Amino acid sequence: MSDDEAPFSFKRQKIHYGSLQGQIRDNAEDSIRLGLESGNINITEGDHFDLEDHVNAQREEVLAEFERRKRARQILVSTDDAEVKIKLRELGEPICLFGEGPADRRERLRQFLASLGEGHILIDKKETPKVEEKQYEQKTWYHEGPVGLKKARIWIAEYSLPRAESRLEEAKTYKQIPDSQKNAKKQELHRFLRSLSNQCSQIGDTRPISSCQFSPNGKLLATSSWSGLCKLWSMPECEPVKTLRGHNYNVGNIVFHPQATLSIQDSTCCMASCSTDGTVKLWSLESDEPIADIEGHGSRVSQVSFHPSGRFLGTTCHDNSWRLWDLEAQDEILHQEGHSKPVYCIAFQCDGSLVTTGGLDAFGRVWDLRTGRCIMFMEGHQKGILSIDVSPNGYHIATGSEDNTVKIWDVRQRKCAYTIPAHSNLVSRVRFQKENGDFLVTGSYDNTAKVWAHPGWSPLMTLAGHEGKVMGVDVSPDSQYIVTSSWDRTFKLWHVE
Repeated sequence: MSDDEAPFSFKRQKIHYGSLQGQIRDNAEDSIRLGLESGNINITEGDHFDLEDHVNAQREEVLAEFERRKRARQILVSTDDAEVKIKLRELGEPICLFGEGPADRRERLRQFLASLGEGHILIDKKETPKVEEKQYEQKTWYHEGPVGLKKARIWIAEYSLPRAESRLEEAKTYKQIPDSQKNAKKQELHRFLRSLSNQCSQIGDTRPISSCQFSPNGKLLATSSWSGLCKLWSMPECEPVKTLRGHNYNVGNIVFHPQATLSIQDSTCCMASCSTDGTVKLWSLESDEPIADIEGHGSRVSQVSFHPSGRFLGTTCHDNSWRLWDLEAQDEILHQEGHSKPVYCIAFQCDGSLVTTGGLDAFGRVWDLRTGRCIMFMEGHQKGILSIDVSPNGYHIATGSEDNTVKIWDVRQRKCAYTIPAHSNLVSRVRFQKENGDFLVTGSYDNTAKVWAHPGWSPLMTLAGHEGKVMGVDVSPDSQYIVTSSWDRTFKLWHVE
């Protein structure tokens, strides 16, 4: 072995005898004794730290906070900012802090009342007087009407009941006709309607033509215009006959008396028209000036319509009401409310017992003239109803709306029977065939008019040719002609070539 090499030493591992737990305890006691002797550990005899009591104190603080928040949520604080300030002043608190809004101030009062405890909250509740809530009873109320209204209702009942009985007898007779004969007649009518073409186009005025209507005998056509003029035209020649001057503002529509050109004299009331200035004028066939004015409307009159008897005239007004006038008594007998927005259109049932109205509130109503009750509420349109018409069968009602649709309502079932997605723009006019209601004509602001089959409501024909919005449509009494009036200042006559 050389001198540079160190001798190898082997370190033996200590072997402990006895219990390991006892050895660890002995080592721990030795460590504590050495720490006490060196002064690094200071243990006072008899003192201890109770951890469980400390946890219980924290838990009580959290529960107390939850209880305070619960009381704060249950405290009713006024939403009136002035009352909140008064309450803060009573409690000795500042009524306003910098940058504090009404909502923050209300929350501060709530938290402060919660911190005062239940005693103060109960006292505050006792000081607050209890306000007794009034119970309102919902019941139908009536107001006394004029004597003329009672007489008119009795007269309408006596007039309408025989007509309703006659209509039902005709319906029973029609039901007995064989289906093959009905289908053949219907197919012939559909072929006729699909062959319609523009026979005549006439410039009717210098401004848009708002409405048009055939006379009861079909030989005259009345048109109204935004120029304030109404005109009569010969049919089917479309030659001017007379110009009616009397309105100073836009004329909404003009209608014929049900017996004009048939049984009553030309010198009596044969037509009625309305204007945006609230005036309603009555016309004869002999004079170009009005024979009478109906006064009493405070705002715009949209449409007028004659009762089937011709004795009464219905008007719709933009004061959210419609009115019934007795032309024989020369007086207003009914001023009916019921719509929440302007009433725009009106139509009478063929029997004379019912009248239908449509408003810009998107709702329609059916009124019983014999009792004054609203017997049907038509709800379904998304926008205002601009036109309404009743089928000659007496129970189908058509409504045209700003939502581009036409809805068919059934009075018997009191619900909407069918919805026609008719046009791509608002529907301005709807008209049933006057004889049996076998088809429906609609006019729209999409510059077209369309013919729809009944029943089924399938499209039969599109009458296209106007360069502007179609504002009025009508069907001749013999169903041979259809007329349309437009924003482009023309009216067109449609017939089979």
